Amino acid sequence: MKTMGLRSLSLVDPPPTFPGEQAIRRAAGAADVLEGAQVCSTLDEAIGPCGLVVGTSARTRSIDWPTLLPTEAVKELVRDAAHGQVAVLFGQERSGLDNREVERCRYLVAIPTAPHFTSLNLASAAQIMAYELFLGLSEATDGKPSALGADNCADQETMRRFYRHLESVLLDIDFPNVRPPVKLMRKLVRLFNRAALSEEEVSILRGILSEIQAVAGKKI
Repeated sequence: MKTMGLRSLSLVDPPPTFPGEQAIRRAAGAADVLEGAQVCSTLDEAIGPCGLVVGTSARTRSIDWPTLLPTEAVKELVRDAAHGQVAVLFGQERSGLDNREVERCRYLVAIPTAPHFTSLNLASAAQIMAYELFLGLSEATDGKPSALGADNCADQETMRRFYRHLESVLLDIDFPNVRPPVKLMRKLVRLFNRAALSEEEVSILRGILSEIQAVAGKKI
């Protein structure tokens, strides 16, 4: 990926031996990227500062998630990178992204493949996305910092707190009459991810949620 200009790598709970001799050999001259990788204990730590997170997944989901082709996803990433950190999220080699990890993504990326062989290994998916990002960034900025605009999106940590607050309010007002409201929350996360809320907009919504809690508390 170093040949594509990408140097920022975050790994969630890698093996204790990381980077290890095998990883360095496979890095093919990019050992400095491995040695400079941010090692995180949780996904929240890895993507917390990011506004836009795009995940790669070939699996179908019980709740459809907004899905883009690589070139479409790159346009979104390049645009939002002008205003803050963005990330491409890859799952584990064997299992890919689970539902909770998908919820952290505004979009999923589906890399086109032959119909009877829809899954790519992790290295292939990462290289394809790195190449598309290299092309997309070169085309959009001609090698210069992007001036393409979008409002500053709230980062992942802010959105995570908002979703916790939202779920708490739903439980307080007993809506829906299902505890915990897992499926409803997944649909609401999808809705608000699609809206790409700014920090100010999240603050307004959380103020409304706090008022709802206050009113609900007085009625109990």
